[in-house]
Amino acid sequence: MSIKADPPPLKTEAELIKGMLAGESSAFEMTVALYHNRMLTIARAIIGEAFAEEIVQDAWLSAIRSLNEFAGRSSLQTWLIQITANAAKTRLRREKRQVSLDENWQQIESDDLFDASGHWREHISEWDLETPEAILANDQLSDIIRQTFEKLPAQQQAVLTLYDLEGETMPQICNILGISASNARVLLHRARSVIHQQIHQYQEND
Repeated sequence: MSIKADPPPLKTEAELIKGMLAGESSAFEMTVALYHNRMLTIARAIIGEAFAEEIVQDAWLSAIRSLNEFAGRSSLQTWLIQITANAAKTRLRREKRQVSLDENWQQIESDDLFDASGHWREHISEWDLETPEAILANDQLSDIIRQTFEKLPAQQQAVLTLYDLEGETMPQICNILGISASNARVLLHRARSVIHQQIHQYQEND
């Protein structure tokens, strides 16, 4: 009696899409595992915790129904994020919440951060973890980054995810989240600064 070997794991977006169109449950499961948490991050940033999970479930249903129409003009993850953002914004309008995504940023956009023309006085801090110590301590640093990320405000998580993980441009991020360019940069700067601080503290105590 021969035993049928399991099919090789799906890795590329093209394989995932092909598998989902063919109705393969493994393709759906892998896609959800890859992108669900990122979609949840975007939903939380736009509408808050209370409706985020519901929004993402709706976004998945919408994506599945529209999969045949996915033209591949963007990556699968960008497409899913945009569906999530649109669903969250629609729900926000339906709930008639007077929520401003720029709330309290007047207090942040101070002379300490911007010059008279509205430009940054300093460049946004960049990642610099390519050191032997960082590589050797990669597992520990990964835990620190993950734990710190989970404690960030939802909007900071969203901008950091879109910019550093998804590689979206600032104009795209502003469009997805519905925030101004200056606020997006503040969010990214603050998120990176918090994580840098935790990494530095770890390295100092190591």
